[in-house]
Amino acid sequence: MRVETSETVLAKRTVNRIEEIAGTFPGYRRAHAKGMLYEGTFTPTGEASAYTTASHLRETEVQAIVRFSNSSPNPSTADALAAVKGMSVQFQLPNDAVTNLVSITLPIFVTKSPQIFFDILNTVKSFKNVKPHFKDMVNLFASYPESRTAFQMIRKLKHTKSYATGRYYAVHAFYLVNEQGFRTPVKFEWEPEAGIETLSIKEAISLPSDYLGIEMSERVKLEEVRFRLQIVIGEQGDSTDDPTKEWPKDRQRINAGVLRVKTKAIVEQDHFVFDPTVLPPGIECSDDEILSFRKDAYSVSYERRKKGQ
Repeated sequence: MRVETSETVLAKRTVNRIEEIAGTFPGYRRAHAKGMLYEGTFTPTGEASAYTTASHLRETEVQAIVRFSNSSPNPSTADALAAVKGMSVQFQLPNDAVTNLVSITLPIFVTKSPQIFFDILNTVKSFKNVKPHFKDMVNLFASYPESRTAFQMIRKLKHTKSYATGRYYAVHAFYLVNEQGFRTPVKFEWEPEAGIETLSIKEAISLPSDYLGIEMSERVKLEEVRFRLQIVIGEQGDSTDDPTKEWPKDRQRINAGVLRVKTKAIVEQDHFVFDPTVLPPGIECSDDEILSFRKDAYSVSYERRKKGQ
């Protein structure tokens, strides 16, 4: 019998709270419920070879599963009503191994503490209105100073015109480990080769509720969608344990490879778990508590959707 830790208990309570706030949708993820799966190929440039032994960042081209999504826990939420969009990539490594990279269109997360994240959900649940007024949200984030920057970014965030023209940030710091065992702090970003295109909220709400999925389905019929994986090299003083803080814009960047999104994936059931802590030799998790917490939260979500809950 698996012994529950304080981390797994908190993960269950957090998922429970999300369900209480947003509702339960059997068979769907508890966040980013609405999404589309695509097949792709990742080809490394080799520019990261000096930093890591991970073969898919050095010389080995691998197949990939890519999932684009909006952030709502409700799969029927219109794309225009979920400002933050997601892009999750599962690299299919040799010997049936995998590794995942999870990213969103926001460069930071709302908190650095799993407990504070749960507390924020509790506050949201306590609102008397089913849909809180803007004033309620202002008061909410005023109570959590570390979350103010993320809240301000979300307020100003424009909607992506296409999943293919969004810039996606992995948010958390990781370490690349080379053959000599030297560890380099890094962050990952996906840069669209088609350029970044956005819509105002007025433009977005005038489109169909599933405009992103419709547009992407048509786009991949006509062209290959490409993203470049940018590795941002951290320097002394850059936080590796606080996803609410951005690194300076002038940090060195490596063009690590190209992801080619080709066709919609043909799968009978979405059984994929994009746990960002599943890593190959040559990449390690940082000491970010939210990054570690994702493993348990994703596991709880997966077990429930697997059971049709």
